[in-house]
Amino acid sequence: GFVYRNCTSEGWSDPYPRPDIACGYNVNDTTNEARRSYFMTLKTMYTIGYCTSLVTLTIALVVLVSFRKLRCTRNYIHMHLFTSFILRASSNFIKDAVLFSSEDTNYCGTYTAGCKLTMVFFQYCIMSNYSWLLVEGLYLHTLLVISFFSERKFFWQFIALGWGAPTVFVAAWATARQLHENLRKWLLGIWFCCLGFFSRPSFCFFQINFILFVNILRILMRKLSSPEGQSSDFNQYKRLAKSTLLLIPLFGVHYIIFAFFPEDASSGTMEIQLFFELALGSFQGFVVAVLYCFLNGEVQLEVQRKWRQWHL
Repeated sequence: GFVYRNCTSEGWSDPYPRPDIACGYNVNDTTNEARRSYFMTLKTMYTIGYCTSLVTLTIALVVLVSFRKLRCTRNYIHMHLFTSFILRASSNFIKDAVLFSSEDTNYCGTYTAGCKLTMVFFQYCIMSNYSWLLVEGLYLHTLLVISFFSERKFFWQFIALGWGAPTVFVAAWATARQLHENLRKWLLGIWFCCLGFFSRPSFCFFQINFILFVNILRILMRKLSSPEGQSSDFNQYKRLAKSTLLLIPLFGVHYIIFAFFPEDASSGTMEIQLFFELALGSFQGFVVAVLYCFLNGEVQLEVQRKWRQWHL
């Protein structure tokens, strides 16, 4: 859908139609009560998901920071990934607080500055989250391809990529929208954001993650089937393969699939996509905390060791 403004002798007119109507959803239409109920159920589900992720990620981050023996490049990258998930969950709560603070669907038409800043922060948190997922994949790829490398040097490059690249993309995106699209597209973008459609700057990270994931699997399969894979490194490669397979949902594969479907609010595709992006996506942080911390054998041994020391 489209939202329009007319240039009159008295200046620009108010945007019309309302963003919800332009996107195919009229909140005043009683026939859409079932759909409205579906969206509210989704909102409840992703709120529970982000709360669960926020609590578990905070605990996991405290655990990794607290134990000196757990401080290594791999866990440092995990810490940054946890932080990006925490920021993503927090930005979602801030977005809901700002955009749903009024029943008026044109609320952001009055308070444009606050809504625009919320959108920018929200987009940055999403992009930094997928950027650090990319860093996780790059680190795993580096371990498989390069036998000896300076982890400290690579770590600072990973930090620049994880936090710096999203800053550049989001700054360029926000500047372009402000200069060339301004209010009309901002409002429409905010409404799509409310429904869970994240704008296109993040899509490049999904594509890179998907390509990287396929290449990692190819390298792992080759190593496992070679004589090298039958050596003492077999268990290491097997563990890496297991970790990679568990990260499939986190590498944005479903975004690649849904990219070929139209963003049509009147089709059933949107409800399915929203379920993956919001209901299931909100629990990604919880899954990452469980895999990289609570089920990590190294972490479990260190916690058990400290626990025995405290009881002696």
